[in-house]
Amino acid sequence: MKTLDKYLVREFLQSVFAALVVLLMVMVGAAFMDVLRDIATGRMPAGMMFAQLGLVMIGWMPLILPLALMLGLLLAMSRLYRDAEMPVLASVGVGPRRLLGPLLAVIAPMVVVIALCSLWLAPWSDRYGRAMVKEANRNMLIAGLEPGKFTQLPGSDGVVYVGDMTADGSRFRRVFIYREKKGRMDVTTSSDGTIWLDGSRARYLRLTDGFEVEGPLGPGALDYRLLHYKTNDVKMPDRDNGDVDDHIQGQPTATLLAAPTREAKAELHWRIAPPLVALALALLAIPLSRSPPRQARYGRIVTGVIGYLVAVQLMLLGKQWLGNGKIPITLGLWWLVIPLLALAFWFYFRDGRPGKLRR
Repeated sequence: MKTLDKYLVREFLQSVFAALVVLLMVMVGAAFMDVLRDIATGRMPAGMMFAQLGLVMIGWMPLILPLALMLGLLLAMSRLYRDAEMPVLASVGVGPRRLLGPLLAVIAPMVVVIALCSLWLAPWSDRYGRAMVKEANRNMLIAGLEPGKFTQLPGSDGVVYVGDMTADGSRFRRVFIYREKKGRMDVTTSSDGTIWLDGSRARYLRLTDGFEVEGPLGPGALDYRLLHYKTNDVKMPDRDNGDVDDHIQGQPTATLLAAPTREAKAELHWRIAPPLVALALALLAIPLSRSPPRQARYGRIVTGVIGYLVAVQLMLLGKQWLGNGKIPITLGLWWLVIPLLALAFWFYFRDGRPGKLRR
């Protein structure tokens, strides 16, 4: 590779990497809020926070990487124009077509990575994350119980408190359960408890040597009952997280190819579109970055971000229309991808050509 090509590739890679780091820092905050919301609602254990955060970030990579690629190329090319390096290169015959080699050295690997993330890695992360949560919810410890803390029962009006538990989460001590049903409250206490499964989904908390108090919720009533028991099996709410294998976003791409449903075809086109859109946005970044030497470059970046947002929103709308049957399956998202690629190639190869002389 020539000295100029090495210099341009280094500039492009540095800018793309810097843009990717900034975007990841921003996206981590949004993903962190989603994970915290699932933990707060009891859908996910707190101990799985970082693992789920990483899986969520992997699932977002097909949308983050195209933006990082476009912004990185915009920043690199804008700096070359601002420092008057591009006019000097143009004076010696280095135009947009001459830049195609260094650009492809950066764009081609990124498009391959985006395709791998979109077609394989993102579905795997969604499938693996749901499997982790589903397996975790089979155990009361992993389902959200922590010693010394009140935990809301999912799907019911009540809380559970355990004072202590074993390392494997199979035995509990100082158990307190408060529930409301049919206008009455039910308070159950026990000095010891164990968790056991009836089949694959029904879960029971077996309490020993405790008391159960049942009474009205409103003030003034005296209809209370006290029960002392040796063994009491309390059925815990079922946590229906859906079948991991049937979730459309987590299915392998090969399965979607053979599936006849509209939802599967819509998801398939959604996975095919990101690498092609990334290629189009990367090529559009070159003519978009052209500017006089002392002109501000941030306006072009805003224009590029707006174009990216419009493309992503059209992808989302196209996926929804495919699933709802508003557009035919054969059309897919090609109505967006092919015109965008044609526009990108036309702008790129037209960039730098002298216009027609006017009288």
